[in-house]
Formats: sequence, C-alpha cells, structure tokens
Amino acid sequence: MPFWGGNLMCLAVPARIIRLIGKNAVCDFGGVNRRVNIQLMEEIMPGDYVIVHAGYAIEKLSEEEAQQSIRMWNELLKMVDEIKLMHVCGTHEESIARSGIRSLLPKNIKVISGPGCPVCVTTTREVDEAIALGGLDDVIVTSFGDMMLVPGSEGSLMDARANNADVRVVYSASDATELARNNPGKQVVHIAIGFETTAPTTACELMDAPSNFSILCTHRTIPEAMDYLLSSGDCAIDGFIDPGHVSAIIGTIPYKHLSDKYRIPQVVAGFEYLDVLLAIYMLLGLIADESPDVVNEYGRVVREEGNTLALDVIDKVYTKSSVKWRGFPVIPGSGLSLREEYREYDARIKFDITVDKVTEPAGCRCGDVLRGLISPDECPLFETECSPANPVGPCMVSAEGACSIAIKYGEHNA
Repeated sequence: MPFWGGNLMCLAVPARIIRLIGKNAVCDFGGVNRRVNIQLMEEIMPGDYVIVHAGYAIEKLSEEEAQQSIRMWNELLKMVDEIKLMHVCGTHEESIARSGIRSLLPKNIKVISGPGCPVCVTTTREVDEAIALGGLDDVIVTSFGDMMLVPGSEGSLMDARANNADVRVVYSASDATELARNNPGKQVVHIAIGFETTAPTTACELMDAPSNFSILCTHRTIPEAMDYLLSSGDCAIDGFIDPGHVSAIIGTIPYKHLSDKYRIPQVVAGFEYLDVLLAIYMLLGLIADESPDVVNEYGRVVREEGNTLALDVIDKVYTKSSVKWRGFPVIPGSGLSLREEYREYDARIKFDITVDKVTEPAGCRCGDVLRGLISPDECPLFETECSPANPVGPCMVSAEGACSIAIKYGEHNA
C-alpha cells in the first residue's frame, strides 16, 4: 500500500488495538496509548490494526499494510534534512504547545507559528488610533480584552482608561451596539478586530446599528497573508496547516489557488491534538507524493463552500483593501474596508482622526515571529524585558500570541 494514495484509509493514522472497553478501545500509536471510539467497527479484537480518524477507528488494516505505512513514514523522515510546516492560527499554536507536539516530532520536522493571531498582527498605528479615539469627549471605546494591553506608541488602551478615557471591554460587537442604544448621548466606537471568523459578526451589527455607533475597522483576511509569505521567500515553507475557525467561514476553495500557484500542500485542521497530529501526517504524505492538494481534515465542521450566509454578509458590508500587517509590508487585498453605503459607521471618517508619529517598541521582534523567521525565545527581549506582566509586543499580550503561549507552557524550556 503506498504511503499516500487515492484510498482515504491512508489519510488516517494506523494503530494497534491493545484492549477493548465497551464502545472504545485502547490503541497503540507507535508507543503512545490513546482511547479510540470503535462504534463504526465490527469484529475487531486485540492485536488488530485499525486506522483512526479524529478519534474514531474507521477501517481495519492487515498487519502488513499497517507496517508498510509506518515504514514509509520513517523512510520519508530519513530522506530530508528538514521539513517546515506552518500554521496560521493562534488556537493551533496553543494546542501544539499544550500537548507537547513539537517534542514528539523528529528533529527534522518543524512546525512553526505564522500570522494567526489577529491581535498580534494589528499595527502600532491602529492601536494609536484607538487610543486617540478614547481621548475624545463623549466617546466610549469598546474592545475585546486581548487588545487592552497591546502597547501603542505611548501606552495602551488600559493606560488610556487609567487616564480617564472611557474604554470598556466587551464580549462581542453586539455588546457594543447595545451600549450605543443605551447611551444615545454618547458616541460608541468598537475596535473591530479579527480575521474572517469575526468579520461577519461585526457586519451583522452594522446592518442594524444605531447612528451613534461606529467601528475602527482592522479586520484582515488570512489567504492573502499566506500568499505573501510564499511569494516573499523569506521563510521556506513546505506545507500549511490551515486554520479551522477561519475555514469554517471561508471553506477550502480560497486556499486552492495557493497550492496551484506555489505547488504547496495544505491541510485544514481542527484543534484537538489528534487533529493536529493527523494534519501533520497528511502533509507529510502529500509532500512524499509531491501532491500540492488542499485536504480537509476538519470535515466535521468545515465545508468546501464554507458558511455561505456569513460570506454573503461579508460581501455586503465590506470591500477588499490593501493594509499593512505588523511585521509585514502592505499586503494587497488583505484588509476589509466598509462599502460606501456603510461609511457612516467608519470611525476614521466620522472623527477624522490622525496619528502623526508612530514609534515601534525598541528591540521587539514580534514581526519576525509572525513571519515564522524566529521562534519566541530567539527574541532578545523574551522573558527578560518582555513578559506577561510587562509585555513589550503584542505576541506576549494575546492569549493567541506565540510568545504568551511559549511562556504559559514553558515549551522553550522543554
């Protein structure tokens, strides 16, 4: 049986059944024992080999087939000096670090973090704009909690609140519009941050927003950033683990042109550790077969066409624009700006705010971390001048930031 072929059995991980426990079985994954659901199987016994997909045994293998698959895996790892896989999702990074996945992989298989944290890719200029809005009379600024401590040129939104700016943490954009309705004598500005997952929620609110509501729009789109990473050549990437939450909205189709253009394989992955391990396994198989396909490991959530209702809302409210990302130049088509009929809700236009001088934090290498050029512990400020208690850059602030996650799980000390 080839390591990777048309048979979908080969997309999952071979395991040997050790013992049966009702509807489950304890299985041996090359020395690691895990519980697997066996409700989809008939007539299996301890010693049998099965293939496991997303926690379920889905087919039985002969011992010869299983061993050949494992041998081909090992041969692939010996053939290359290094395989570099990038994910672009903060939740993936958290799952990888929490589960210790990097420590389980052969040394020549590298999984690196890309620009998957929306707070982290927000620029210092945009933070400065948010702080400037907070300094206006009769303006309430609302923000998600992760943004509050991100440093701007001179302080953060938390500092602005300490200096009597009316800055409030909200759970969603709907909390912000409700605040506007309950405070008709105030202007409420929501810091609209996030990728394609969050953009439709902001759009839904704008379709029925009160006149005293507006947004500072910092929404960005992931595929264009991936395109830049591949075209720049700064970081050699052999395969992408595509983000599950973003893909639940946009589907798998927007990634296909990247595989066609750059001949690179991609796997859309869920967030459990087995999802990530399976995505890595799939990518290695695609690399071995020189097959630049887009494979959907997260089929229980992600559809090829995505969430069409959410995509329709995005298309109705926003238009594509070119924006700068932290650590990146201006990336064409990677931003979302409000269409003409919704410009009345654009805080930049409504308040005509300007930021004269932007000062980047000295020594901070968050931009290099976001481009996959260095790991968090390679930044000279990591865990010294820059820590969760005293963050210098946004990657140490956000719960989805690579530096914050590295500190939390001590991965750099493993």
